[in-house]
Amino acid sequence: MSNKNSLIESISSVFIIAYKEDTTILEKILQEKGFNYELMRQKHQPEYKSYSPSYLTLLNHKNAWIKASEQEKPSLIIEADFVPVINFGSLPLPFNLENHNVGIAWLYTCAPQIYTVSDENYAQGFSTSAVAYILTPGAALQLIELENEVRLNSGTDNYSTWDSTIDEFLRSRNFQNFVPFRNYGEHGGLPNLEHSRFGLSKVHRADILYDKLAFMPIYAGVDKFQIWRLFGERFQARLKGILRLLVGKYLRLAIVRNSSFPLRLIRFAILRQLSLRI
Repeated sequence: MSNKNSLIESISSVFIIAYKEDTTILEKILQEKGFNYELMRQKHQPEYKSYSPSYLTLLNHKNAWIKASEQEKPSLIIEADFVPVINFGSLPLPFNLENHNVGIAWLYTCAPQIYTVSDENYAQGFSTSAVAYILTPGAALQLIELENEVRLNSGTDNYSTWDSTIDEFLRSRNFQNFVPFRNYGEHGGLPNLEHSRFGLSKVHRADILYDKLAFMPIYAGVDKFQIWRLFGERFQARLKGILRLLVGKYLRLAIVRNSSFPLRLIRFAILRQLSLRI
């Protein structure tokens, strides 16, 4: 019997954000899990020549936001290098479907933080990176305006960390944003050189996964050493996640002090890391 709160039962469509990447395996997984999906490949336009890669990515996400705003139920938006875990479709939503204030829910988190945890164990919080996330129609309609702000404030040819502003953008419009107990998949892409040119980490991975990955990520390569590369990347990601918890970046001390339910926050933060899975 299917779970009415599972991912497969709760979203309307999956929109895959892509440019020239090979999405064959990802599409096969989505088909096998029964998802209704649409591949959205960005078509190069003459005016795009001067645009920064970050702004081009934003334009592609904006196209998905337009489609998501037209749906009756939440939509799942994933980038082409997302690698889901094997039981991706049957995992529960990271929020209550009856909550009409939901904006975005990240299924893959980068530099996550938690603000509050409900008695149902749903965590409101922050993440940067737009590799995989659920978006409600109302929030999608609002996010379309984010592209306008970036274009006016940063321009089209400059690097922009627009994905790190989504949480603040939606919260300022009275939406609640959620992070999962554990990640539903991994960012499987190669290092982002544009990030490193602007002083940011060029590699980001999920700190902890719900299950093993459904297929081998691109960063593992294709030779006989791929399993060791995968293990190395995943080990570093787990270690970084644990260190972020210990130094108070995942759950900040000020948040705990001001919370009405501090033990609930601490329990959520610790329990998510208590897994032997790399």
